Amino acid sequence: MGPSLASFGVPAPLANPTLYLFDHTGALIAANDNWKDTQQAQIQATGLAPPNNLDAAILITLSPGAYTVFLQGKAMATGIGLAEVYDVDPSANAQPTNLSARAFVGTGSDVLIGGTINGGNGASLQRVLVRALGLSLASAGIATPLANPTLSSRDANGNVIANNDNWKDSQQAAIAATGKATSNDLERAACAGKLHRHRCREKRNYGRGPD
Repeated sequence: MGPSLASFGVPAPLANPTLYLFDHTGALIAANDNWKDTQQAQIQATGLAPPNNLDAAILITLSPGAYTVFLQGKAMATGIGLAEVYDVDPSANAQPTNLSARAFVGTGSDVLIGGTINGGNGASLQRVLVRALGLSLASAGIATPLANPTLSSRDANGNVIANNDNWKDSQQAAIAATGKATSNDLERAACAGKLHRHRCREKRNYGRGPD
């Protein structure tokens, strides 16, 4: 999503996004520039068609595995973009188990925001672990990793439901028990229980593009 973000008051939205989907080997398996160019009828049938013709979308059935979505401005244009993933077949015996993002992170309005909407009835509980990695990315060859990230989780109304600076400051035993504790003490992690919508914020810059 790019140009359609303007209607939500997003400043400097990406004017013409392009979308690429890669498998775990790095092979390109799907791409789209303008969503109506291909799969128009199928995408409209989901009820999730983008509101602007210049937005991009891919509808695809995937085998279990790891995948990377790459959002980029056409002709290397820059701006604020939104990458979304929807499970349009909830009856299938599959579910997302991990979602990570790699993008430029600044300050003020240029924070990185990641969100999830969890299904289920109002009484159901879904426990999730949210991590903000910075220094440990250096071992993966990431240049200028974020030295000291902070993390806040908010509900659908924007209310803060969890904050974290260094992951060992709170919930150390619970986070370690997941087997997903971060490798650096200055990184952030938070376990949260009943979540329906969740947003994370980090500051500064640790990379390029969603990953």
